[in-house]
Amino acid sequence: MNTTLGRLNKVLRFSTVDGPGNRFVIFVQGCNFDCAGCHNPYTITDCNHCGLCVRPCPEDALTIEPGPFVVVDRETCTSCDVCIDVCPFDATPLAYETTVEDLVEQIRETAKFISGITVSGGEATLQADFIFELFSTVKADPELSHLTTFIDSNGSAPRHVWDRLAPVMDGAMIDLKALDDATHVQLTAASNMPVLDSIRHLAGIGRLHEVRLLIMPGYNDDDGTVDRTAAWLRAIDPGTRVVVIGFRRHGVRRGFDYLVESSPDQMVTIGDRFRAAGFADVVVV
Repeated sequence: MNTTLGRLNKVLRFSTVDGPGNRFVIFVQGCNFDCAGCHNPYTITDCNHCGLCVRPCPEDALTIEPGPFVVVDRETCTSCDVCIDVCPFDATPLAYETTVEDLVEQIRETAKFISGITVSGGEATLQADFIFELFSTVKADPELSHLTTFIDSNGSAPRHVWDRLAPVMDGAMIDLKALDDATHVQLTAASNMPVLDSIRHLAGIGRLHEVRLLIMPGYNDDDGTVDRTAAWLRAIDPGTRVVVIGFRRHGVRRGFDYLVESSPDQMVTIGDRFRAAGFADVVVV
């Protein structure tokens, strides 16, 4: 029996935007980047049980118990997200721990209607032991072994983590926030050296499904940066699938309202520059 617990934010039984086909998506809690453009900031840290979310809860689904611990009444909670909106610490009291067995049973209920499983976040690879057990269990199950297993990652994991996951992982989708390290630090509060190494390594072992580029105007959208990024990726693998994503302010946390959205025309132009650089599989979102 598997004993490693996963700390999750939520599960989506069906998604068409988190990898190829229709997918069962697991969002883990916890991330080691602090991205300015994060659209899931409540997945960054764990709840510190301060209790600031208890009184604003419109359903009285939260209580604070001795410890202190914020306790969630799952039957009463309507997932209205008020607790997320009022939290000043990029966390949520709704995160929970679960077992591989529990997740596998949920996956089994939807297996006939999905093409695979994606673990996202937060940062998925921070819970590599849990992912390894989950994917191994799925691959060994005759009813589930047809499902593909993918990881959506910020690319911070070291090579030994990818090497452990590779035998049970069909592909990884890696975010590259910026090719320039100083810019990457501005956008994520972390160096991109591990990210660049992850892209190289995953391409080398045949596990790089796609590279995702979040375009942040004023940071990584000028022609020179776009062309250098395209040249760097092409040198690694000209067959790389590139997904160019325009930044949108909707859902971004407080304090980042100065960020500028990408325009549709700008996104088309950037996509065309990647195609002109020789990439045949370019998706603009």
